[in-house]
Amino acid sequence: MMNRIHNFLEAFGSGLIMTWRAFALLPSAPRILKRTTEQGYLIGYTSIPIVAVLCFFIGGVLALQAGISLRDFGAKEFIGALVGASMARELAPIMVAILLAGRVGSAVTAELASMKVYSEIDALITMNIPPERLLVLPRMLAVLIVMPMLTILANLIGWFGGAVVCEYVDFIGLSGEQFFRNLQTFVTFADVLNGIIKAEIFGFVIMMIACNTGLRTRGGPREIGFAVTKSVVLSLVAILTLDYFITKILA
Repeated sequence: MMNRIHNFLEAFGSGLIMTWRAFALLPSAPRILKRTTEQGYLIGYTSIPIVAVLCFFIGGVLALQAGISLRDFGAKEFIGALVGASMARELAPIMVAILLAGRVGSAVTAELASMKVYSEIDALITMNIPPERLLVLPRMLAVLIVMPMLTILANLIGWFGGAVVCEYVDFIGLSGEQFFRNLQTFVTFADVLNGIIKAEIFGFVIMMIACNTGLRTRGGPREIGFAVTKSVVLSLVAILTLDYFITKILA
């Protein structure tokens, strides 16, 4: 038990040190602009299709479930508010973060763990090139830039999915105009902003976990798979744990 606590504290401390070193190198950001742009493309643009598909059906299912529950109370007109607020405050940032952890976090961990195992990280240090500047900082900057965009896109597509279900499912029979009018009435800019703040924090923590886990990998090729699994599991636990506390603070 004590050994596990020691390992956790060691990993947490090394992650904080890595993050501090990365942001201490922030003045050199213009020199890594190309790498940051590449990471932004890999993290953001290539994630758009899966984010769009997932959030469209999340919004649709949410509207369908709300329609089933609210039709008995004669309150179908409030489906827009329910779908809008749920997507903006909770589901959009959570789903984007989970996709980031599974799709991007695992890839980053695998890449950095491979570099560590095959001594490429040691070669960078020998050439007096800080790994934090070349490998960590571009990814952290990219995720901070991309996460708000992905979250807003997830909101819009989720709302559109809810509107489609409301209009074309017979027992709901709510027009898209009514859906968005109700959504606009009850969903505020603060709701959307809260979701974006959550997404920023989730994205930053996921990238910190992925980079730190990859750079701390020891052993042979077999350890790379263990590092990827560990990174994804830690990221999912961090997302759900932080979600509670951030929600409580923002409330």
